[in-house]
Amino acid sequence: MTYRWVDHTADLELEIESPSEPAVFEEALRALAELLAESDGHSDATPTTRREVTAEAPDRPTLLAAWIEELAFLAESEGFVATRIVEINLAGGGLRATVAGALGDPPPLVKAVTYHRLTFEPYRDGYVARVVLDV
Repeated sequence: MTYRWVDHTADLELEIESPSEPAVFEEALRALAELLAESDGHSDATPTTRREVTAEAPDRPTLLAAWIEELAFLAESEGFVATRIVEINLAGGGLRATVAGALGDPPPLVKAVTYHRLTFEPYRDGYVARVVLDV
């Protein structure tokens, strides 16, 4: 599994390659956690808190965007930065996950998840997904 940030004008484009659909969502969480940790200087925070996260969408690309929006909302509204997935269930057009993370005071960094270049598709022996964040 890998993720990488791609230079993109005033936004950040996230590209994820992963062997399974659930792993795409896990990599998106890890990438967002790293981005938020860099912004608040707490990259070594120990996950001591759990939250339930749910999202629904008509397709996988939109579900990925909704997932990142939910995680960014938790960071901005509660100061909760999710760092790992404890459990995830993808069924139909929905996602239900238990995530672990740490409470802190990260600045609101992600303004929006855009639908520009949003993809989630089979690739080689797994999946590739792309999403652009307005930061």
